[in-house]
Amino acid sequence: MSFPYLGETKELNDDTRKDAGGSFIPLTDGVTHYELSGPANGKPVVLVHGFSVPYFIFDIPFEFLVKSGFRVLRYDLFGRGFSDRPRTAYNIQLFVRQLKELLDALNFKDIALLGLSMGGPITASFVREYPGYVSKHVLIDPAGVQQTVLGRGIEALKLPIVGELAFGLFGSEVMVKSLASDLFNPEAVEFFQNQYKIQMQFKGFKRALLSTMRSGMLDSFYETYAEVGRQRKPTLLFWGRDDKTTPFANSEILLTALPHAEFYAVENCGHIPHFEKPEIVNPLLLEFLSHV
Repeated sequence: MSFPYLGETKELNDDTRKDAGGSFIPLTDGVTHYELSGPANGKPVVLVHGFSVPYFIFDIPFEFLVKSGFRVLRYDLFGRGFSDRPRTAYNIQLFVRQLKELLDALNFKDIALLGLSMGGPITASFVREYPGYVSKHVLIDPAGVQQTVLGRGIEALKLPIVGELAFGLFGSEVMVKSLASDLFNPEAVEFFQNQYKIQMQFKGFKRALLSTMRSGMLDSFYETYAEVGRQRKPTLLFWGRDDKTTPFANSEILLTALPHAEFYAVENCGHIPHFEKPEIVNPLLLEFLSHV
């Protein structure tokens, strides 16, 4: 019997996905929702989002890169957006497998791979395992530099039954409110919250987030970053100076693993520099991706 998470009233199926936009493809672990756009001969760029906000978080860079002539792919991680919520462990193996199968299905190779927040350890793990797929690596306020330190209340969510009860009764309100801490500019909060709420209607969302927390995705991936650093692939790193989600101080630690990375601190900016400061991020991203 499934735990009754309040607010999750809809099943993900063809009918409920009909207004989602984008495309859908069946993979080993379930259906993945993705969007692919840009000229067929454009350089391929793949965008991987973070812990809970699905691919709409890339609206601005996606449109910019497509208009700049790149072939751009973004997708919802399993458990998020309009992708399936399989009953499995939401660990690094699941997310790397999803990315690998999606790239193979779409015949995407020699890609520039961009990871935001939890997309950092996902993309770094992918680069470590499949270095031949990736020519350039971009990280935006990546997680996994150190183990995420959780408050006592949040840490308790990892406990069986306790997590289900807390998430089931209070999770929706807490998660929506927490988005405010990602943003430096309070005017952007309402937009993000309204977009975010859409995925919360579908059964399996909170179960997936709990499993993600319990399956090592909040642990340190420093050694993975260090292994990727030894490959010396061209790497670009952005970090919002006022990030409250992945602390700016972690950038100094990460640069010991990726000493060759081009690093840009984005002032007056929180956890999502590409959204809050596109006038800074977009030109630097374009220059990095365009350089041969």
